Amino acid sequence: MERVLLSHGGGGTMMEKLIEEVFINAFDNEYIRAMEDAALLFGNLTFTTDSFTVKPLFFPGGDIGKLAVCGTVNDASMRGAKPLFLTAAFIIEEGFPVEDLKKIVKSMAEAAKEAGVKIVAGDTKVVEKGSVDGIFINTSGIGVLYEGANVSIKNAKPGDIVLISGTIGDHGMAVMSAREELQFDTPIFSDVAPLNGLIERLMTLGEAIKVLRDPTRGGVAEVLYEISKMSGVGIKIYEEKLPVKESVKSACEFMGLDFLHLANEGKVVVVVERDYAEKALEIMKSHEYGKDAEIIGEVNDSKLVTINTIYGTSRIVDRPIGELLPRIC
Repeated sequence: MERVLLSHGGGGTMMEKLIEEVFINAFDNEYIRAMEDAALLFGNLTFTTDSFTVKPLFFPGGDIGKLAVCGTVNDASMRGAKPLFLTAAFIIEEGFPVEDLKKIVKSMAEAAKEAGVKIVAGDTKVVEKGSVDGIFINTSGIGVLYEGANVSIKNAKPGDIVLISGTIGDHGMAVMSAREELQFDTPIFSDVAPLNGLIERLMTLGEAIKVLRDPTRGGVAEVLYEISKMSGVGIKIYEEKLPVKESVKSACEFMGLDFLHLANEGKVVVVVERDYAEKALEIMKSHEYGKDAEIIGEVNDSKLVTINTIYGTSRIVDRPIGELLPRIC
């Protein structure tokens, strides 16, 4: 690996190799080696950070501002924590329209209000024209664990049940359609949304909620592989149970894409104890952002990620290697 490629940012095996060989080796400590969406510090305090470079900046269902707030709110939530405070840093290209900046900041304020978090600090840098593509945003977040929470990507055990909070691939396909100016019979909108309200309800089940992971870059397939690797388990999913909008499925078939690899920005994959699976599903369906939730699979001891197809066969799920859709978040 001599140079960084777009595929190193895609959420697949190449990104994993870059993180392990460069960043973890250099920053080695118990927090970063945990490979969680948020670091757990000082007992019940969580901290997370994320950067956003989506192209185009405005897409059906959202924009880079809404994405920046929701992305960090969701990463904090994936540790079983209540997000409280965010920071926001902007790198802006000289000549960027102030009206567009106002729209983006307005979206951030609205998303923060919906999530019940406060943006309490920030930074602004302006660089020469051509040094950055319009605007990039970084957000960081602090949260506190819900009482009784014990959520970790290492917690999955054989016999646990896997759920997802809604339809797969909406964000990735919405951004791609906007970028490439594709027209579909049924418009596709991003699912970008703050999930902390949904997670707060789920956490009433306490330690029965084992793993929470939002399937962003690399999609559902990458999340399943991360859980499999970090927990030392296998996962079997059922094709007939996977919730996918017909418009997304048709677009994927047309372009030769796998919706399991597409990014989502308003969905959560949940691993829960078997005895609590139906209750977890009921809780998710009671929330606006979980109304299309489904039980999609179960954890086993095979160390493989497999899918039972609608044809009655079983196959290994392909893991993303590199960047399927660059700059999706």
